[in-house]
Amino acid sequence: MTNMPDDPTTELPGRPPVVDLATWQAARDELLVREKAHTRAGDALAAARRRLPMVEFDGTVEVVGPDGPVPFLDLFQGRDELIVYKHMWYDGAPHQGQCEGCTTAAWYLKDAVYLNAAGVSFAILTTGRWEEVASFVAFMGYTQPWYSVRDVPPPVGGEMGYLTCFLRDGDRVFLTYSTTGRGNEPLNGSLSLLDMTPYGRREAWQDNPEGWPEGNPPCWSWRSDAEGTATWGPTSRPVPQWTRPGATPVKTLGRQGPHS
Repeated sequence: MTNMPDDPTTELPGRPPVVDLATWQAARDELLVREKAHTRAGDALAAARRRLPMVEFDGTVEVVGPDGPVPFLDLFQGRDELIVYKHMWYDGAPHQGQCEGCTTAAWYLKDAVYLNAAGVSFAILTTGRWEEVASFVAFMGYTQPWYSVRDVPPPVGGEMGYLTCFLRDGDRVFLTYSTTGRGNEPLNGSLSLLDMTPYGRREAWQDNPEGWPEGNPPCWSWRSDAEGTATWGPTSRPVPQWTRPGATPVKTLGRQGPHS
């Protein structure tokens, strides 16, 4: 049995109430009912997603990779399904000037071994010139297949910043699903974990308890300087770039409080 302190000063101003374990468990069980409903609603959405109509297109359209131009069909690597992440690109920008959100997303899925085991291939597409892309891939130490889709029409090319799914039936290729914005969040596993913590993502848009610490702008932690301090200044770069081989910052963002 857990004993509660008798001193009322253990209550924390601007925080949820401090209770005994049994009271906490009852509140937790009540929330669990809502969480299970949310899970089932997600299952229903996934079922509807699997029933979306498909768009057929020419799978022989060429993209450019380390071995030069190859047909889009090659990205399936013999599998029937393919997920691609369309990485935004800024022509001529230094490595630290590339999109912090896309850099973060690509960093989380360094290889697709579990997707491959389920019969799904994965690749990253971008509109950058292959020479620039290859340099960035080497700088980051990425192991995923990367391809340039510069001047390639949709649905292979086109607007970047999307997570897109394709299906192959022999030599026929189909677009089945595409999402962007917060739809890309499955690539970044930290976001779901942060949502479980007391302070969440520490961002101003969150619905927090009254008196909770003030939040930061969205994506505040995606760029830092060499000391690990969150900043969008001229010395900053996407956080994963500091954690690539041989470039660990002195400090970590874990030090930063919700007001940082």
